[in-house]
Amino acid sequence: MAIATLGSGCFWCTEAIFQKVEGIEKVESGYTGGAVKNPTYKEVCSGQTGHAEVIQLTYDPKKISFDEILEIFWKTHDPTTLNRQGADAGTQYRSVVFYHSDEQKQLAEAYKKKLDASGAFDKPIVTEISPAATFYKAEDYHQNYYNLNGNAPYCSFVIQPKVDKFEKVFKAKLKKSVAQ
Repeated sequence: MAIATLGSGCFWCTEAIFQKVEGIEKVESGYTGGAVKNPTYKEVCSGQTGHAEVIQLTYDPKKISFDEILEIFWKTHDPTTLNRQGADAGTQYRSVVFYHSDEQKQLAEAYKKKLDASGAFDKPIVTEISPAATFYKAEDYHQNYYNLNGNAPYCSFVIQPKVDKFEKVFKAKLKKSVAQ
């Protein structure tokens, strides 16, 4: 098993997508990249901790490559908006890949460069690529959020459309139980 840590706005949205991906064994929402030890959600939301809302994935590299994870990551959020995703604004919502190895760093930098050069986006990609730091698991009520709160307004209006789009674009990468 391998680890990947990604930030692309609200961790509820990112968690909901990656939970459906074949080869992803575990998804945890949390915080990393800042200076405050054991931060709370309220502290991270203040924008004063330096932490980003992230998901930490445990994945099977025999079933899904880090490149495939990067493809999903970059196609399921806007990597051209600095410290913002939709209505969520602040450094805690920045687009970021926290790499766990030199290989992950090289792959993320190469993918970002190639994507930027492709002209897929009208603006430059601002995704930060930084070394992994201590990961602090978010409070229990943030874990598995979409699956437990799917009828909540944020889930219905923000997360569900992202999940629907993801399922159409990445149908071949869905876990078998989801694809049926």
